[in-house]
Amino acid sequence: MSTAQGYKIHMSHDRPLRLGILGTARIVPKALLQPAREVPEVEILAIASRDPVRAREFAALHRIPRIFSSYEKLMNAPEIDAIYIPLPNSMHCEWTIRCLRAGKHVLCEKPIACNAAEAALMADAAAQTSRVLSEAFHYQYHPLAIHIRDLIKSGKIGDLRHIEVEFSAPIAEPNIRYDLGLGGGATMDLGCYGLNMIRFFSGVTPHVRRAIASIGPPEIDVTMAAELELPNGAMAFMKCSMASDAQVSVFFRAIGTDGEIHVTNPVAPQLGHVLTIRHGSHQIRKSVAGASTFVYQLRAFAAAIRGKCTLTSGPTEAIANMELIDRVYRVAGLKPRGVENQRLI
Repeated sequence: MSTAQGYKIHMSHDRPLRLGILGTARIVPKALLQPAREVPEVEILAIASRDPVRAREFAALHRIPRIFSSYEKLMNAPEIDAIYIPLPNSMHCEWTIRCLRAGKHVLCEKPIACNAAEAALMADAAAQTSRVLSEAFHYQYHPLAIHIRDLIKSGKIGDLRHIEVEFSAPIAEPNIRYDLGLGGGATMDLGCYGLNMIRFFSGVTPHVRRAIASIGPPEIDVTMAAELELPNGAMAFMKCSMASDAQVSVFFRAIGTDGEIHVTNPVAPQLGHVLTIRHGSHQIRKSVAGASTFVYQLRAFAAAIRGKCTLTSGPTEAIANMELIDRVYRVAGLKPRGVENQRLI
């Protein structure tokens, strides 16, 4: 049997997908452990850490049955079907490829890599091993995001002319996001959502016209503002900031020839959001009911492995997203994160 993406599956449909986790990152409970309680198709079986004490404490706190003393041992465990990678950005490429080559499906945190060249290597590895690879843009799978995309695609607001998106939140130093060697930067951590939303909701990839960053540590963008142009001439604007004095701001706005869509908190709508739709002189404000974005993402990941759905955050999309991030950095006068890791080819 194969999935909608062409992956060959060697897994029984009568048992849950058994997941392992590389590392004890802070995001793991919210992004995987809590959602797994609502997704019976998935079982969290094991975790690995380079710190045995930390691994034991984490596993005990979250009732994870098995502990591995190294990433390699978990990666090669035959009882593991898939692996979640919440490691620093600089480690995504290497460990994703190693896990894929070990026969595991991979759900990798966003952004999928440090740059587009790494993302392409990861995509090649997924194709060569016939394994599912998904970038963790969880918001895409929530009914709110699907509704917004359908509204724009249907022409509800007319021809798309203008997009604005912002994701800003204060992040204090020290933090891995301020470390160039770990693939840090506001665009990598926050702006990647905005750039992805521009592509996801419009259905096209824009051209980067201007980008301006404020720099903290060398080569680290603490803020980024980018002006982009869509193929039809519509303009898009992305802003992000992780400055210590940044005001929390998360919104998406699309203006068309016949109306407008504005949504607060499209990233995590389960925490509260407001969707405003204006069509001509008529305006409505509402919310779109749904569970956590991470629940929908995990459910889709498991379904894709079993051939029941097509992921919207697969390897091809991941490469395109990293290409856009790379271009924003270059236009802003900064280098894309990371170094092409040719030894992994």
